[in-house]
Amino acid sequence: MRRNLKQIVIGTSIAAIFLIVVLAVILVKKFTPSKEKMELTEYYTVPQGQAMVFLDDTLYEKNARVIDNKVYFDLDTVTKYFGDRFYWDSTENLLFYTNAEAVVKAQTGEKSYLVNRTKTETNYVVVKTDGGQVYIAADFIKEYAGLNFRLYEEPYRVMVDYEYKDYLYLDVTKATQLRTASNIKEPILKELVPGDKLMLIDNGGVQENGFLKVMTEDGIRGFVKKKCLGESYYEKKTTEWKEPEYSHISKNYTINLVWHQVTNQEANGNLATLIAGTKGVTTISPTWFRVNSVEGTLASLASESYVQLAHNMGLEVWALFDNFDSSVDSYQLLSRSSNRERLVNEIIATAIRYNLDGINIDFESLNQETGPHFIQFLRELSVKCRLNHIILSSDNPVPAPYSKFYNREEQGEILDYVIIMGYDEHHSRSETSGSVASINFIKEALDNSLAMVPAQRLIMGIPFYTRLWKTTTENGVETLTSEALGMTNAEKTLSNNGAVPEWDETTKQYYAEYTKDGNAYYQIWLEEERSIEEKMKLIYDANLAGVAAWRLGFEKSAIWDVILKYIN
Repeated sequence: MRRNLKQIVIGTSIAAIFLIVVLAVILVKKFTPSKEKMELTEYYTVPQGQAMVFLDDTLYEKNARVIDNKVYFDLDTVTKYFGDRFYWDSTENLLFYTNAEAVVKAQTGEKSYLVNRTKTETNYVVVKTDGGQVYIAADFIKEYAGLNFRLYEEPYRVMVDYEYKDYLYLDVTKATQLRTASNIKEPILKELVPGDKLMLIDNGGVQENGFLKVMTEDGIRGFVKKKCLGESYYEKKTTEWKEPEYSHISKNYTINLVWHQVTNQEANGNLATLIAGTKGVTTISPTWFRVNSVEGTLASLASESYVQLAHNMGLEVWALFDNFDSSVDSYQLLSRSSNRERLVNEIIATAIRYNLDGINIDFESLNQETGPHFIQFLRELSVKCRLNHIILSSDNPVPAPYSKFYNREEQGEILDYVIIMGYDEHHSRSETSGSVASINFIKEALDNSLAMVPAQRLIMGIPFYTRLWKTTTENGVETLTSEALGMTNAEKTLSNNGAVPEWDETTKQYYAEYTKDGNAYYQIWLEEERSIEEKMKLIYDANLAGVAAWRLGFEKSAIWDVILKYIN
C-alpha cells in the first residue's frame, strides 16, 4: 500500500514537473521576441527603375522613376504637389517654369535649360518623355520649387519634404527593433539604437501591445515598443529656398478707367472731345490691338499722337489687346509656345513703340481647354512687363463655375490689376430679358472676386449701357431680341414712346416697359445716376483699386459727378 502511494506521489510529481517545463517553454517562447529579420526589398516591393515616394509622413500612390541614379517625377505629381507653375507644351515638347523674374524653358532630352535667354548646363537630362508621360528631374524641380528630397537604395525610395510644417517625433532611448507589425513575434526591419529619430505616423496607429507606428528618417515604416522611446515633441520642417516675390506697379490713387472703343483710325481724333465731357478719369484704354493670326501677329489702330495727347491731359494709356478675330483659334494661338512667345514679344515691342503706360488684355470666349495656356501667356507676359515697367491688367468675366479656368487667384498674384467685367448679366444671346448689371449681380461678383484677388489689385467694371428688349409674337411663337443703348439714347427712347420708368428695389435700377405696333413688347432696365451710385457704393465700401467703365461716350455727363463722390 505504501509502495503504491509512493509511486503515485512520484508519478504525480514527475507529471507536475513536466507540465511546469512545458508551460515554461511555452511562456518563454511566447514572451521571447522574434529574431527573424525581413529584407527591406521583400517588405517594400518596388519595380526595377522605380522608387517609392514618401511625401513627408505619407506614402504616395505613385512611384518616381530613377534614371542614371537621378530621380524623376511625373508631370501630374509635380503640378499637384510641387508647383502649378510648371507648364508643359505637348506640341513643341517644352517644359516651362515661370516666376516673377524669369521664364525658364527646357527642351525634352537636353542637359541644359534657358533662364530667359541665358543657358544653364546640367549633369542630368531635365525632362524626359516615355509613352506620352512626362517626367521632370527632381534636381531641376529643387531649383525652382524649393523641393527637398533624399534618395535611398535597396529598394529605391525618395523622401520628400513637401509641406513645411510641424511634425511629431520621438527619439529612441533604449536599443530595440522596428518590426513589420505591432507584435514582438513579427520580423525585424531595422535595429534601433538610442538617439535614432522617428516620426510618428498615422497618429501612432492602433496602439496594440504597447507599440507605436513610426517611420525612420530613411523611410522605413513599422512598429516599435513605446517603452523604448522618449517623450514626443514637435519639430518644424524648414527650407531656405524662397521663390522670387511678385512685385506690382500700384498707383497711389484710385483708378478711374474708361474704355474707348476705337474701330478705325478716324475715331482716335475724337479723344479730346470725349474726354472734355468727363471728370476725374485717370486712365484711358483704347481698343487698338487685335490678334490676327495664330502665329501671334497683331492688327493695330494705334496712334502716337493719341498717346501724346492723353499724356498731356494727365491720362495714362493702357491699350487694349483682344482676341476677337473669329478666324484666330485661341487654343492654337496660346498652346504653342512659339506662337505665345511671338505674341508676347509683339505686345511688348508695341507698348515700347507707342510709349504705353499699361497693357490691358481682353481675351474672351475662352474654353476650359485653353485656360491653362492663357494663364501661361499672362505669366510670360508679366515677366517682360515687369522688366520694362509696364502695367499689366486683364479683363475677366464675373466669377462663375464655367469660367473657373480663368484662375483669378493666379492672376491676382502675377498681374498688377485684375479687372472684373461687371456686366452682361443678360446679354445679346440671353433667352430671357433682364438687367445688364443688377445690384445683386455686382455684389456677388465683387464678393466672389475678393475671395480670390486682393482688393488693392482688383478693379470692378461697370456698364454705361443697357439693353432694350423686344418680344414679338407671331403665330403663337415668341421671339426675343435686344439692342445695346447708351444712357442718353435709352432715355430718349422711353420719352419718344411715352414710357415712364419706375424704381425697382430688387435690381436698384429704373425699369420701364411699353407696347408698340400692336404686338411688340419692350422692356428696359436703365443705367443712370442713381443705379451707378448704388454700384459705386459697393466699390467704395470694398476699398477696391478702382473702377472701369464700358464705354466712353455711352454715359451722361452727370455720371462723372456720381463716380467722383466715391473715387478721389
